[in-house]
Amino acid sequence: MKAGDELPALEIPVTRTLIVAGAVASRDYQDVHHDTEAARAKGAPDIFMNILTTNGLVGRYVTDHFGPAARLRAVRIRLGAPNYPGDTMVLTGTVTALGPDGTAEVRIVGANGLGHHVTGTVTVSVQEQDS
Repeated sequence: MKAGDELPALEIPVTRTLIVAGAVASRDYQDVHHDTEAARAKGAPDIFMNILTTNGLVGRYVTDHFGPAARLRAVRIRLGAPNYPGDTMVLTGTVTALGPDGTAEVRIVGANGLGHHVTGTVTVSVQEQDS
């Protein structure tokens, strides 16, 4: 592994079930994440994914790539275009730096049909950890 290495893209279908289940699992009961009419009343065309679900998907993307010994050390993300049902989010990543302590910094982009849903940086430990 070296700076500049790219992670394989991961396509995630954005379904109603994913949006609602992610909101419930993260105890985010804001109506815009499960009630279409409430979301429309607040100016959105439909329900949309919450940041906690996005954060979890970003973490999964990185740890799936680096394997079972990988440990997230920092996740810094920013949301952009909403993830609405029926779209697909494509996560991509590039290793931007390697630390002397066995960490890797990965630049993440998650794009959908509207643009960049999420951008950010993840720091992950990639060395085997003692049990």
